[in-house]
Amino acid sequence: MLPYFYPAMLTCDICGEEIMFEEDMRTHLLLSHLENDMHCPLCSLSGVTYNELCFHISAAHPDEQDQAHLTLPSGCSAETNAAVMESVDGQTATQLPLTQSCTAGDTCDGAGSVTPTAASSVTTDSVPHKLNITAESGGSSPGETLPTTSIVKTQGAKTRLKSNVLCDEGYIGMKSEHSKAKQKRLSSPRKEELFSCPMCALVCSSSFILQEHVELHLQEEPSAEGEKRFECPLCSVVCSNSFSLQEHVEVHLDHEAAVNPAGAGSPGSDLKLAKQLQMEEEQRMRQEEAQREREEFKKLQRQFGLDGSGGYCRQMERTMEKAVGRGFMAPAEFHSKRAEMMESVASGVDDGSTRTQGDKGWGCGYRNLQMLLSSLRRTDTYAPIIPEKAVPNITQMQSMIEGAWKEGLDPQGASHFNQRLQGTRAWIGATEIFTLLTSLGISARIIDFHQPTGPGDTHPRLFDWVKQYFTQSNRSSRLPPRLIHTKLPPLYLQHQGHSRSIVGLEQRKNGSLCLLLLDPGSSVSDTRKLLSRGTVSTAVHRIRKFPGSLKHKQYQVVAVHGVLSAEEKQKSIMTSRTLCAERIP
Repeated sequence: MLPYFYPAMLTCDICGEEIMFEEDMRTHLLLSHLENDMHCPLCSLSGVTYNELCFHISAAHPDEQDQAHLTLPSGCSAETNAAVMESVDGQTATQLPLTQSCTAGDTCDGAGSVTPTAASSVTTDSVPHKLNITAESGGSSPGETLPTTSIVKTQGAKTRLKSNVLCDEGYIGMKSEHSKAKQKRLSSPRKEELFSCPMCALVCSSSFILQEHVELHLQEEPSAEGEKRFECPLCSVVCSNSFSLQEHVEVHLDHEAAVNPAGAGSPGSDLKLAKQLQMEEEQRMRQEEAQREREEFKKLQRQFGLDGSGGYCRQMERTMEKAVGRGFMAPAEFHSKRAEMMESVASGVDDGSTRTQGDKGWGCGYRNLQMLLSSLRRTDTYAPIIPEKAVPNITQMQSMIEGAWKEGLDPQGASHFNQRLQGTRAWIGATEIFTLLTSLGISARIIDFHQPTGPGDTHPRLFDWVKQYFTQSNRSSRLPPRLIHTKLPPLYLQHQGHSRSIVGLEQRKNGSLCLLLLDPGSSVSDTRKLLSRGTVSTAVHRIRKFPGSLKHKQYQVVAVHGVLSAEEKQKSIMTSRTLCAERIP
């Protein structure tokens, strides 16, 4: 039987591992010992072998090579290392592969360093060679080959190399073009090209490494389109799916059980947690609702002039200041008009000059009240009870309404305005008109047309009621005249955001009705045209309002119908605590 010969084992030059086949050895070198492990300590060069790194340092960093310490990786053998000899003037650089053997005359210490004898020595005139070798402990025995790397500096032709050098056949001959190009790259400091990751702050030295890094990003990044957020109800963590959320919540519960062992595992623990979450959600909703209510209340205060931004005088001053700033008014004129305004306000009488920008946006109720009081003052029935022979101005009417509140009229309205109207831009409506008339001893009532009664959100019942009001004094006539002139006071008409005065009604031949409305927002010139016989026929078209022009959801009318006695006034004060209007329909 012939003996079986096993093939020679291949030994890894870096770690010493023994591998049977050459293909496995190449795979081992590729996976276990990356070429990038060797890098220059003086620049950013990497991805080279040890021999190439030695040559690079001696060629590219001749001045700093005394500071460079080349260290082999752990377990690395240096049997392919080379001795690099370069001249001092830098003209030539020759790489000679050598193998220095420990012969019988040499000595080898335990660290692997070699002490050459007379048979194997290196002689220099004045420069000793530098030897830096890192090898495995437990050096070679006498007679074994110990590779070294010697860097020898020579000065001119005086330096001679006397070591016994055994040249390897693989290094004999000329270098190939590829080796020359690689030596050229190694002989100059490398300008490294960096590749930054577009998705994070990592900077890679190779485009291939960057590509693999970006692919990891793309694998880990979830799809943004259609992604559903799973937020933890106990903290602010957002999970990618429901399973992760369930595990995260279980961690919370386990932590709570560890902190409170008595409650852990009890049947009511989940119920307590659910109740706690529900209470927190309800509290959050209540806070949000309260915040919305406060914001809405502030908006209403600003809208109705209750935000403390000043009243008639302050608004008039701001308007005149803007006119001065824009060049429309001279400073002297500003001071003159301001003095006139303050004098008129102090008098409490409206002489017709107060219709200015001081009440723009909020004074319609006061202006309609002025028209009603002016009409009552000219009527024999109501003239004796009107305290002033002149029409009061806005500040005086605000003071009169405050006085009616102090008598006990409309306590709910007084509370709404916080018992104060003077110095504010507060809107007034039908209830404030009723309150002031009652305090003067004038009987009034409020008729509320709270919903449309005709097609297209119109109010035909309102037109019919106004017709009955103006024709009540002529019911005995068999044939009514073409024009009925009455001494009835005008009607105060209020709707959302504005008020006007009904001064008459027209009935066409086809039976259709239209109201004659005076708007305090109209210009002075248009109003004066109604007093001239030459222009009244054209000016009246501006005050005609047909049912299609009145489409607000709700209208309120204040009508005057007599004088109150002392007992009736007290009764009206008592009933005004729960003020009610007559609703039609």
